[in-house]
Amino acid sequence: MCLYEIRHDQNLQYLSIVYSKRTSNTLFADKLFDSELLGVTAMLSNIVKTGVLLLITIALTSCTSLPKGVTPVENFDLDQYLGKWYEIARLDHRFERGLSEVSAEYSLLDNGDVRVLNSGYSQSKQESNTAEGTAKFVESSSTGHLKVSFFGPFYGSYVVFELDDDYEYAFVSGFNKKYLWLLARSSKPDPKVIDLFKVRASELGFPVEELIWVEHKQSQ
Repeated sequence: MCLYEIRHDQNLQYLSIVYSKRTSNTLFADKLFDSELLGVTAMLSNIVKTGVLLLITIALTSCTSLPKGVTPVENFDLDQYLGKWYEIARLDHRFERGLSEVSAEYSLLDNGDVRVLNSGYSQSKQESNTAEGTAKFVESSSTGHLKVSFFGPFYGSYVVFELDDDYEYAFVSGFNKKYLWLLARSSKPDPKVIDLFKVRASELGFPVEELIWVEHKQSQ
């Protein structure tokens, strides 16, 4: 499973537990075997560590991949994309569950990375929530394929696969088809944009029947 998804599902302990259990077994074996077998146990320990690192590497790579059939836009202009976007629709996931009035604001950092500031309101808790992260381009800065992190070195794909010529709306996916967003500069986009979003997402195999339509204040 992708570490980005694990993080938000609060299951990051899985890799830690696997590693710590294997390490404990290695230490236990060191006590059981005599000095002639220390070389063997050391080798096994290295194999376990290498396996865990390989698993982490594979997970990190899969997090920044593209969903099957989804192609990021070309001629992407980051300067035009910066600024505030309203979340109009999304597929449900834990880290946004129950939030309304969701928006994302993107600004350029001195090192060329993008600061991501997500905001939303939890009706059940009667409070605003914010999350700050960093985005980087996966390859070319002219391709709408970025990776975003809200937690250390763990990144998840941010794939802009449809973009208005005037950057008034964007269709965005994650690394698989469980993640999908409709973003717009206005909290009340043209109904034709919503229709296009549903048609395009359905054609690509996203479960549009599960979309959540985000509530916003009328003045936004």
